[in-house]
Amino acid sequence: MIAKLRGNLDSVGDGFLILDVNGVGYRLFCSGRTLSKMPPTGGAAALLTEMQVREDSIKLFGFADEAEKSWFALLTTVQGVGAKVALAILSALSPENLSLAIASGDSKAVSRANGVGPKLAVRIVTELKGKIGALSSLTDGDMSIDVAAGHMASGGAADDVISALINMGYARMDAVSAVSKAMKTLGAEAGFADLIREALKGFAK
Repeated sequence: MIAKLRGNLDSVGDGFLILDVNGVGYRLFCSGRTLSKMPPTGGAAALLTEMQVREDSIKLFGFADEAEKSWFALLTTVQGVGAKVALAILSALSPENLSLAIASGDSKAVSRANGVGPKLAVRIVTELKGKIGALSSLTDGDMSIDVAAGHMASGGAADDVISALINMGYARMDAVSAVSKAMKTLGAEAGFADLIREALKGFAK
């Protein structure tokens, strides 16, 4: 099993790149996010990899970081989500935003990915909602996925603020993100008025 490759970027195509490793060119299928992090042609690059062996093919998939690789493995456990769809999802949503979308039950955010219809998006959110805890520590940024999942489960002021923000026209995932940040600033016991004021301040920045 090839777990990681380090070499020089030979070329980039539609959904893949060629990595030159000591004169051998490896074709790695990647998400748009990973491709955007690559250096100019000829530059040094290192990617984590996942190899899939089929009767008629062997494919290598490349990832810029462990979070994306872990999400790829988790997404492909869902019926109807193959490697191509998983990469499309990771192209549309960063691992952090994907965690937040699933924690908040925001299937519409997941359906933005190419090849993901409403029914499949709902299945992904439903099947993975209880499995994201182990991946939350791998995500970057300042959002607390555990806080997001926790307040969605417990309801209360946070849930009311999220509903209010959605009614104002904000996307569900953005509302959950704003409330998560507000809770981190004010504390989990903050009331409705303080939470919505802090959340709206975040949108104004």
